[in-house]
Amino acid sequence: MPHDHPDHDHEHDHLSPSGHPYRKDQDAPLSYFQNMEIAIRELLIEKGITTEAEVMATINQMDSRSPADGARVVARAWVDPAFRQRLLDDASAASREMGYDIGALRLIAVENTAEVHNVIVCTLCSCYPRNLLGLPPDWYKQKAYRSRVVKTPRAVLREFGLDLPDDVTVRVHDSTADMRYIVIPKRPEGTETFNEEQLAALVTRDSMIGVQRALSP
Repeated sequence: MPHDHPDHDHEHDHLSPSGHPYRKDQDAPLSYFQNMEIAIRELLIEKGITTEAEVMATINQMDSRSPADGARVVARAWVDPAFRQRLLDDASAASREMGYDIGALRLIAVENTAEVHNVIVCTLCSCYPRNLLGLPPDWYKQKAYRSRVVKTPRAVLREFGLDLPDDVTVRVHDSTADMRYIVIPKRPEGTETFNEEQLAALVTRDSMIGVQRALSP
């Protein structure tokens, strides 16, 4: 399945008043794709299809995405069994209930339990639930992770400090351009009296990818 879509990994530099990006290294030549982005953006602005302000607003909105959003969704699932079931049935719709714009993609929630541990990968590129988790970590995009986690998931998890018992089934889910996954990590013990805000603080980005557990209180 083709993986070309607008939120693939790329660096978006902030715009100058003239519409050109400020680059971290002004002496480095622009890449082909940077030149293409500038040309298309300036053409769209020139034709009145969009404005520089709208482009900046979109960039700022993308930059505002954070794993904290996904953590709030997980915390709600931990305290609300009905919401948890809706999240497992249709994660896109359940996330929208909490005000998170998932867009057109299909979001699937998978739940870690004492018997099953789920791990997320994109074997072809870097498809990732950015609407809830923000930008993916660098290691998620590296070929070493993408190729090895589907072949030797337990070995990869041990490198993240997660050594699972042999009787725990490990399931690896491969994301695509129009289908993303989020892991509902197992709720830590000793959190029975925690409220949603306290629980959300225990949910890390890596636990929602599945390479680590949620933090212990």
